[in-house]
Amino acid sequence: MLDSNPNFNFPKYLDIQPSTFSVAKDSSTLSGIYGHESQRQAIETYGIAGRVWEAAYILNIYLNPPSNLIFNPAFPCEEKRKSIRIIELGSGSGMVGINVALSLKLQLGDRLVLTDLSEVCPLLESNLEAGCKDPKLRDLIYVRPLAWGNSEHANRIRSELVADQRSHCPPLTHILCSDLVYFPELLAPLLRTLIDLTSRPFASPQLEVLISYKIRSLSKETPFWAAFGLWFTYEPVLVREQLPDSSLSSWQRFGSAFEGPMFIFIARRRPESLDWIIPSEDNDLLAGFGAYGTMHPKVDDTFENILFMSLGDTTE
Repeated sequence: MLDSNPNFNFPKYLDIQPSTFSVAKDSSTLSGIYGHESQRQAIETYGIAGRVWEAAYILNIYLNPPSNLIFNPAFPCEEKRKSIRIIELGSGSGMVGINVALSLKLQLGDRLVLTDLSEVCPLLESNLEAGCKDPKLRDLIYVRPLAWGNSEHANRIRSELVADQRSHCPPLTHILCSDLVYFPELLAPLLRTLIDLTSRPFASPQLEVLISYKIRSLSKETPFWAAFGLWFTYEPVLVREQLPDSSLSSWQRFGSAFEGPMFIFIARRRPESLDWIIPSEDNDLLAGFGAYGTMHPKVDDTFENILFMSLGDTTE
């Protein structure tokens, strides 16, 4: 979100209510932090940043899976992972980031950076203080201002992560994005920040961008995906369920069972794009200028193909 227009969190005729969903497995503390009354108060003070939005809940399920669900690709669990260093964009009230910190049990060498507009950071700090009581774990979690499209903010975070990088750890392994594709004015700044944070020195074949997304207005949101796919490859997360008789259900796109529809995408930066010129104008970036090394408009059709394949929503 852009610091230059603080009203994005308080759009005209704002009239939203707290959301309801299962917040986290075995987490009565977080259920209190993100319960109805807590969200209501946060919405009054922080606008849309105070609400837990629907796609955040499915991202939380993916990052903290119940034992009966199998995901493809799967997020690294506590027992099977190396050092993990995460930036979450548009963290809002911090439900996704705090949950992943608790479930992964961050350790020495790990980092989690929760980001949002500077005026939202107090909400993040407050919820982090209430939800993360372990001081050693808390020391591994940063709260930093990051307005999308603001290179100064991104450079500060980049410098901080590189400075405390251990020799065997990549500076960044994951970027989390939960329900961020909505306002048309913010699509280009969001894409610009994603490109910025996946460029050198963060660029790595192992660096993944996780995006949870609920369709609200295809006509307004499709331009983001048409430009995003020029710079990133991406695929939807699939899920299968272990049934009571121990058999497995067929693969389905995760999110198809939820109202929306909703998706979780796993994206990686196109290696060839690291040398492309990034246009300075937002309209040019969304129009595809700079992609594939040319200053001509172009679009990517990955999102349209995924929507078409989602009509069936079952993969054998």
